[in-house]
Amino acid sequence: MVKAYLRYEFSSAFGVISSSANPAYDASGKLLFTSALECISVWNAKQGSLVRTLSPVVASSSGGSGSSAAVAEVTVMTCAPTGSIIAAGYSDGTVRLWDYQSGDCAVTFKGHKSAVSSLRYHGGGALLASGGRDTDVIVWDVVGETGLYRLRGHKDQVTDLTFLPRQSKLVSCSKDGLVKVWDLDTQHCCQTVGGYKAEVWSLDVHPEAALLVTGATDDEIRMFAVRDPESADAGDAEPSTAAAAGTGTGAGGRDHTVLVAMGAVKRGAASHERVALLRFSGGGGWLAVQGAGRGLEMFRVRDEDEARRKMKRRKKRRKEKSSKKEKEGKGKGKAGAAADSDDEDDAAGAGDVLEAVQLISSKHGKIRAFAFAPPAARLPAGVACRLALALATNQIEVVDVSSESPEYATSSRLELPGHRSDVRCLALSPDDSALLTGSSDALKLWNPRTGACLATMDSGYALSVLFVPGNKFAVLGTKAGSLEVYDLGAATRVHVEEGAHGGAVWSLAALPDKSGFVSGGADKSVKFWQWSVVTTAGAGAEGGGRSLRLAHSRTVAMADDVLSVRVSPDGRLLAVALLDATVKVYYADSMKFFLSLYGHKLPVLCMDISSDSTLLLTGSSDKNIKVWGLDFGDCHKSLFAHGDAIMSVAWVPGTHYAFSAGKDRLLKYWDLDRFELLLELPGHHGELWALGVSQFGDFVVTGSHDRSIRRWERTAEPFFVEEERERRLESLFEQDLENTAADRDAAALGGEGAEGGAAAPAGRRTLETVSAADSIIDALEAAALEMDRLRQADKEAAEAERAGKPPPRPLPINAVMGGMPPSAYVLKVVSGVRASELEQAVMLLPFADALKLLSYLPRWLEAGGPAVELTVRLAVLLVRLHQGALQTTAAARPVMLGLQRRLRRAAQGLKDVVGFNMAALGHL
Repeated sequence: MVKAYLRYEFSSAFGVISSSANPAYDASGKLLFTSALECISVWNAKQGSLVRTLSPVVASSSGGSGSSAAVAEVTVMTCAPTGSIIAAGYSDGTVRLWDYQSGDCAVTFKGHKSAVSSLRYHGGGALLASGGRDTDVIVWDVVGETGLYRLRGHKDQVTDLTFLPRQSKLVSCSKDGLVKVWDLDTQHCCQTVGGYKAEVWSLDVHPEAALLVTGATDDEIRMFAVRDPESADAGDAEPSTAAAAGTGTGAGGRDHTVLVAMGAVKRGAASHERVALLRFSGGGGWLAVQGAGRGLEMFRVRDEDEARRKMKRRKKRRKEKSSKKEKEGKGKGKAGAAADSDDEDDAAGAGDVLEAVQLISSKHGKIRAFAFAPPAARLPAGVACRLALALATNQIEVVDVSSESPEYATSSRLELPGHRSDVRCLALSPDDSALLTGSSDALKLWNPRTGACLATMDSGYALSVLFVPGNKFAVLGTKAGSLEVYDLGAATRVHVEEGAHGGAVWSLAALPDKSGFVSGGADKSVKFWQWSVVTTAGAGAEGGGRSLRLAHSRTVAMADDVLSVRVSPDGRLLAVALLDATVKVYYADSMKFFLSLYGHKLPVLCMDISSDSTLLLTGSSDKNIKVWGLDFGDCHKSLFAHGDAIMSVAWVPGTHYAFSAGKDRLLKYWDLDRFELLLELPGHHGELWALGVSQFGDFVVTGSHDRSIRRWERTAEPFFVEEERERRLESLFEQDLENTAADRDAAALGGEGAEGGAAAPAGRRTLETVSAADSIIDALEAAALEMDRLRQADKEAAEAERAGKPPPRPLPINAVMGGMPPSAYVLKVVSGVRASELEQAVMLLPFADALKLLSYLPRWLEAGGPAVELTVRLAVLLVRLHQGALQTTAAARPVMLGLQRRLRRAAQGLKDVVGFNMAALGHL
């Protein structure tokens, strides 16, 4: 008989305030967005409260798919200039557009083969450009929900990009040391700027002035003037730019140069660090340059008049210096030449425009990224600008820069709902109402069902934690060897047992009779402790002066460092895991030796004893778990469990099911009566350190190096082991197919015109596009069969009428097509394909099927309505893809003529409707 199990699925994640992506403000400045691994947290910037979480796991979990694959981490974010949309790039190459008011994922773009490294909206918000680690730049149509084209030309990761205002140009920089200007009309690179010693890491364009700045690995901020080659009066409208351009490099007497060098500005105290990010403020008055370390340099951007006065003062000083040299009779010729060059140089340089003001740093950690508050944000009096700093210590610091003096002050900080470092240990209370997590400097109390942080207490470096019976106190074992007692109600540390162990306290285990606990440490000893209540002089402790203390009762020396201790639920046995890769089992009351368990090749890091006290489960650095019988010490089974060291194991109470967590970032669910792997639960983005199972096994909590705490909940959905094993194999096979197809497409498109910056299709072949193409082919075949059936019925009816026979019975409704006409059925299937996947799906159609699809387009145009836009897009795609075959196919000629008559008229009608509506809106 096949046994069914209940599935565990990801429920929620908490504890992460800011991960690797940059923060972002909305257009009003009231909301602040931060990345929380695969989620986006929406915060109220003024109150510091969490408003909403945008999670792709919750949005896409159906039929158990939420636990079948790990969701990629957010790598970059940017907020749309209008509306309530935020774009997020992920480490798997996808780009998602989120509506942060409703919390829905509006569009998903799949085009990059690896992580998205940069995102930028066009000024109007209709276009979105993304750059990836796969060296490609992709331009997306946000309104049409599709990819326009892919720009190839960089040789390494695209680090940043931006649209040029009032021009159809895009500028990108890369780790290949080049800055490229792309003409979006011709979809080619029109200028390449070199001269950098190494990688170019960031660039930005001034929101109002025609200025662009770049930052690289050196100690200079390079500035360029942006000129418009299409403007006939560029020289008259921008005299400084034209003078800075000098002699252009255009062909035929026309200068096509877009970026003209204006010089460079030396960085200050943080010049030894490479530039990680630079951005202009919303109004353009400030430029912030973030280094790869703790420093954030602030530059004030002078306006045009002030920059010109600065330039004149500089020229005056140089002229005075040269005249002084003339009087002294030194270098007359050179001085005169310098004066002549000064007269010719009328352009303001980078040093005239930028003024270094101050260096911002945070004492709470390294700055990972930053964001300027938008101009619409209400700032206090005397504040020039506001920045949100995302720190590497999982917190957000909001800084106000003074407008009157070179000073800054921290206005607020988001730090309470998360640890500053990785979660090293956790413990669930016996009634599952509270969760304790420990890190290198703090102990936090959580509600495990809602994820709310209830209390934060300063602590030592936590390695193990334990609830005291009654759930009002807790004991923490530290790396320094001390035991710390906390009053959870008052959120204070009430006692520290210094020197409890001579080394790190690796493990704590409560005694089943609730009289005390056992601790094991790196000083090669196991110690027994009893709870004791003392009366303190100060008021405010538990019971009006009574507090909890620890009474040491017994010490047992061991042969090696103790890594883990566990007491059997019946209180009879004590298991001790040692550094020599063995497990010693003693009688708990007398500490008389009972069993020695050999078998692991590396030290046992974790273990647990089943509820019936018959089985011992051990996890080791050798990546194996072993199941031991506690009657005779025999090894029931050894299983290769994880791809790295196993850090925590736990039985589900009352069963022989168990969970294991390892450094390979996976949580695994086992049936250890049958010795079978039931589920793999990916989701963490770092090593797992600890796990806890609720008393009824209805949920599991895990803590990780990525600072997140995740809750996995048991559902009512049953599954079978064989089906789950087949699903894992299918997912591996499909992933391999997807990667192979992507490599094949890249090889077909690569090489041709890469030096000049060629364009390619924006999409990427995925399983979704293949299934969409299959559904279109199936619909075309079903429609063809239905048309043959209708023609045959008409023929039989005509023959019966000619012969004077009664007409045949009417045809039954086609259940596959739902009683719809063939043309309407094909339109329904094609309309069901996502707009972002339609181009790749059409590219996968054979020419015969493409010709069939093309024959339906005139009928859809005659029907009108919302199908016109889709029909026009399909016509353009099919003709562009199969132009050569259509020219040589006689059967395609009448179809093309029918399209020619109807296509322009239908498109013009739709355009007239849009124009009429826009004119009507202008009158409102």
